[in-house]
Amino acid sequence: MRTILFCGNTKVFDGVLTTMLSVLKRTGTAEPFQFILFTMDVSHIKPEYTPMTDRQVAFFDGVAKSYNRENVFRKIDVTDLYHKEFDGSPNEQCYCSPYTLIRLFADLAPDLPEKFLYLDIDVLCNKDITLLYDTDIDGYEYAACRDHYGKIILFFRRKFINAGVILFNLAECKKTGLFRKSREQIKNRKLLFADESAIILSTMRQKILSQRFNDQKFLYRNTVIRHFSKRLFWLPYPHVANIKQWKIAQVHKKFGYECFDDILYEYVYLKEKFAREN
Repeated sequence: MRTILFCGNTKVFDGVLTTMLSVLKRTGTAEPFQFILFTMDVSHIKPEYTPMTDRQVAFFDGVAKSYNRENVFRKIDVTDLYHKEFDGSPNEQCYCSPYTLIRLFADLAPDLPEKFLYLDIDVLCNKDITLLYDTDIDGYEYAACRDHYGKIILFFRRKFINAGVILFNLAECKKTGLFRKSREQIKNRKLLFADESAIILSTMRQKILSQRFNDQKFLYRNTVIRHFSKRLFWLPYPHVANIKQWKIAQVHKKFGYECFDDILYEYVYLKEKFAREN
């Protein structure tokens, strides 16, 4: 069974659904998938920071099982771990949200396998995810791609990666203390990119992958994962846009992508179905 890890709250419904559908619709393997979502209640920071609901989880589990009855979607509540480790930390009000920090609990969570793939919820698979998942990472803490923009920062030139797509070797991470050291960084230092910076600073052995496994700017014929992160556009004037995959009209107009339409149209149908039923 292959394991995919997400992190988020009630607001990541669109991202989780589209990303999961892309994994399921583009894969050719008969081996089942286990989708795990780390979630938590930190509504004391913001009222909307509430954990993913049981109804949402049950719905995602049903969608996963419609592709393979052995597929599983489940959540792990890490609220207690967050309060213990990160309450009041310098990075609690980080550039995204505290939910970006909780993947650093991977070594403390129960039942995670020795190998798992972490995905941000703003990615879509263009090809079979097993092309990435089956990468040999023996002896490495993880495999990831260079960050498209961050690689120009000289200080991090050797290790700077985009943390939105990371294939982890949990056994090696436990051996080197990657997650433990990263949590210490979060607790004791204000970091520019919070958990991403913490992971990079704590890394001992990483495997750098071809950009095709995390294309953050363009979509090529051999792209495996297209990451819909913030992007700089030059026309009609220089500006930054943050177009996510569930913004279908913008995906069509700005990027001209039609190759994801089967995923996105099923997403629209399923989202409406969930709204009717709930």
